[in-house]
Amino acid sequence: MNYKIVTLNEKIIVGKSIITTNENGKSMKDIGYMWQHFIGEGVCDSIKNKITGKGIGLYTDYEGDATMPYRFMCGTEVSKSDNPNLETRIIDGGKYAKFTVNGDIMNAVGKAWQEIWSLDLDRKFSSDFELYHNDSEDMNNQTIDIYISIN
Repeated sequence: MNYKIVTLNEKIIVGKSIITTNENGKSMKDIGYMWQHFIGEGVCDSIKNKITGKGIGLYTDYEGDATMPYRFMCGTEVSKSDNPNLETRIIDGGKYAKFTVNGDIMNAVGKAWQEIWSLDLDRKFSSDFELYHNDSEDMNNQTIDIYISIN
C-alpha cells in the first residue's frame, strides 16, 4: 500500500469519543455507533468554529499498540475549542504516513487499516486519524485520507 510522509501542524478536534478495542470486532460496532450518533443526532452540526467541517475519525490514548484499548473520537477540526458540551482532543504536530483510499467508506477504510497494520511502520501510537473529504454524494465513491503518526 502506497503512502507519503508528510509533516502536519497541531490540530484542535472537537467531537464525542469512546474507549474501544480491536478485539472481537468491538471497535467496528463502537465506531459505527459513534458515527451514527455524531451525524444522525446532529452533533456535527452543533460544533462551533469549524475550519472545514470535514469529518475526522481520531484514534488517541493508546494503551500500547493496536491490540490494546484506545480512544476513538468522531469530530471535526476547529479554530478554537469553544464547545462546552463536547470533548476536545489535539492531533499532535509532526510526521505522519498519509494513505489515500477511495471507495465505500466502511469497506475501503476497513481494508486500508488491515493493510496498515501489516506494514512495518515506526508508529508512535499517539494520534492517528481519518479525514473524510465528503467529495461525492455517492457513499460508495468517497476519498478518505488516513494519517498514521510515525517517529
